[in-house]
Amino acid sequence: MTAAGEDPRETLLRLRASIDNIDAALIYLLAERFRATQQVGHLKAAHNMPASDPGREERQVARLRELAEAAHPDPEFAEKWFKFVVAEVIRHHVAAGAEENERP
Repeated sequence: MTAAGEDPRETLLRLRASIDNIDAALIYLLAERFRATQQVGHLKAAHNMPASDPGREERQVARLRELAEAAHPDPEFAEKWFKFVVAEVIRHHVAAGAEENERP
């Protein structure tokens, strides 16, 4: 919303600056998440564990859908986002397994 007397262009710039900050925070949070999941991938590879865990993924989807309902973004979007991220994580886990198998 525009503050009383605030120029709409100034409001737009202020809102966009906020969006840019949120986008930056999301990228850093994703980077932290991927650092943690890479450690999981190396652990799984070192102990010959499967790259994916469908049971955990189902529980996480349900959990994130509940969070989305409480926070009010679309739960379908939350599920799509999670599945997109998990696909990338599994790709990393498979690569970590391949690296582990190449070691003497």
